Amino acid sequence: MFEEFKKFAMRGSVIDLAVGVIIGASFTGIVNTLVKDILNPIIGLVTGGADFTNYFLVLRGGGPYPTLAAAQKAGAVILGYGVFVTAVINFFIVALVLFLIVRQINRLKTPAPTTAPLPPSEDVLLLRQIRDLLQARN
Repeated sequence: MFEEFKKFAMRGSVIDLAVGVIIGASFTGIVNTLVKDILNPIIGLVTGGADFTNYFLVLRGGGPYPTLAAAQKAGAVILGYGVFVTAVINFFIVALVLFLIVRQINRLKTPAPTTAPLPPSEDVLLLRQIRDLLQARN
C-alpha cells in the first residue's frame, strides 16, 4: 500500500497540483490586498463612497437598525444582501485582475520554435521513383 501511495504521490501531475495550490494560496494575499486596499477605494471614490455591506432586510426582530452589525447583535433575522453584492463585486474585480495578469504572462512567453519538416527518407524517395517509373510505363 505504501508503494502504491508513493507511486501516486510522485506522479508529475500531483506534484504540479501541489505546487499550484501553494502558490495560489500565497497569491491570495496579494490579490486580496490589491482589491481591498487599492481597487475598492478607487471604486468607492468613483461611486461616491457606496458601501453595500450595510444593505440588509430585517425579516424578523423589529428594527430599524442603523447597521448590519447592530441588527446581528440584536438577534434579528436578517437578509444581508449587501454583503453578497460586495462579495460578487470583489469576485469580478479579482477575476478581471487575474485575467489581465495571465494574459500578460502568456504574451511574455516565447513561442515554441517551429521546426522545418524533415526531408523524406531514402525509402520514401525510392518508392516515389518506382511509382513514377510505373506511371511512365503505363
